[in-house]
Amino acid sequence: MYNGWKRRGRRNHNGSDHGTTVSCEHLIDLRGVTKVYESAAGSFTALKEIDLRVDRGEFVAVVGKSGSGKSTLINMITGIDRPTEGEVWVEETAVHTLNEDGMAVWRGRNVGVVFQFFQLLPMLTVIENVMLPMDFCGLGAMRERKERALYLLELVDLADQAFKLPSTLSGGQQQRAAIARALANDPAIIAADEPTGNLDSKTADDVFTLFEELVDQDKTILMVTHDRELAGRVTRTVTLADGLIAGQVHHETNAHEPIATVAELAGEVARA
Repeated sequence: MYNGWKRRGRRNHNGSDHGTTVSCEHLIDLRGVTKVYESAAGSFTALKEIDLRVDRGEFVAVVGKSGSGKSTLINMITGIDRPTEGEVWVEETAVHTLNEDGMAVWRGRNVGVVFQFFQLLPMLTVIENVMLPMDFCGLGAMRERKERALYLLELVDLADQAFKLPSTLSGGQQQRAAIARALANDPAIIAADEPTGNLDSKTADDVFTLFEELVDQDKTILMVTHDRELAGRVTRTVTLADGLIAGQVHHETNAHEPIATVAELAGEVARA
């Protein structure tokens, strides 16, 4: 089993002279982030002067009603979208300053993204999907990439599905394959947008347990979720409402203790 490829130091390379690097106290630091979308119907402000800091090893759930800005917040951190105003810092990189090429290289090496609808390429086998980020960033020789992909698929209990097409897998298996792909380049951050939204409760719990194990291995996870039960098992819950941070609750979780619901968390915020 291949498990030897780890991040060789911190990869803050931005792939471009257009990026800025400085020393930062937090792993993720959003400073006054505002995002305004323009359309034929007019402008819509999805985020309003968001200040948010996340430290290494945190497991953060982002919750709120539909349209509250949850996915937009994740997109700011991953560089999938850019702020209209404000700054986004991840480790030592000013993500908001990167050009398109620099952004793609930076994201490929530093952030693993897990989507609700998996986004596996249907014409590639599962192992080829997992190898794709390594191919894109040119990391390791072909043999190393294959060995690491097999190791990651074994980690998510999918080694026996490695050479099948995604369409032959169940929804839970496809999500685990997507998680393996997100881990391909050993990123410090995993960003997941409703990763359990299309899964049954048992499979969702299995995926969440895998996330907990990754946090134990010093990964930092930000997860958008509507699942009240899962939201109570993270280290911090951030609640968004109308593009603003309405509250934050830190948790000391224990697997043998009852799981707090979002309603209970909201009560804690109200009493604070």
